[in-house]
Amino acid sequence: MNPKEILAAKQLFIFDMDGTIYLGGVPFPFAVSFIGKLRENGKRVLFFTNNASHSKTYYYAKLARLGFDPREGEIMTSGDVTAAFLTRNRQGKKVYLLGTPELWDEFSRAGVPMICDRKGELTDPDARADVVVTSFDTTLTYEKLSIACENIRAGAEYLCTHPDFNCPTETGFIPDSGAIAAAVTASTGVTPTYFGKPYPETAEMICEITGVDRADMCIFGDRIYTDIATGKRHGITAALVLTGESTMADVEATEESMRPDMVLESLAEADALLFG
Repeated sequence: MNPKEILAAKQLFIFDMDGTIYLGGVPFPFAVSFIGKLRENGKRVLFFTNNASHSKTYYYAKLARLGFDPREGEIMTSGDVTAAFLTRNRQGKKVYLLGTPELWDEFSRAGVPMICDRKGELTDPDARADVVVTSFDTTLTYEKLSIACENIRAGAEYLCTHPDFNCPTETGFIPDSGAIAAAVTASTGVTPTYFGKPYPETAEMICEITGVDRADMCIFGDRIYTDIATGKRHGITAALVLTGESTMADVEATEESMRPDMVLESLAEADALLFG
């Protein structure tokens, strides 16, 4: 099948956010238009971001403000996937979270028991974590970094919400979760178990929440090692857009089996393919 036929056959369209449908606080107008047409033509939409620094409430408000008209159940984050893993597979384990207050709130609502407050300060100075979770933390302090490392050295399991090294913004890249995790690993010698894209828990949760078969999904994203890898590893059609982090040079440097199923200049090209 050609790209138009491939896209036309899909039921669920999964969109990365930063670098794919907007940059920072600036939406891509062609993305707003394309997503609106998908809904008008009976297609389903899911916004999935690895950026766990904000809550779903924040993303609903942001996407609405930018014109994307998000519907109930259309937004997921790597924080959701990590919290679900903790509540299902580490029930009752005490967690130290190196993350933003918004992520702390999300974990708290999910019922994750934490030994720190929203600022990352220990609620009991003698408390020890069973699990340390790090994420994209725009409120990072040296104290939080030290507490995380101390608990990992003491034997705590180390998890990380997502592996992204950089977060694209309208003014350039800023250090993301993967960069923070690299610092923790450099200090402790421990590599985390990652969640979010491209890991299996994410694909499983998308299937569980939407009820759509993977063969009937297409994921659009700007990163080969997260968005595109999600598709290639888990049987989901993967389309790379060149509006964010990855470039054609990155595509050419990627082993053939992990290259995107299609490369588009932007979502405007996807719109033209599907709707003319």
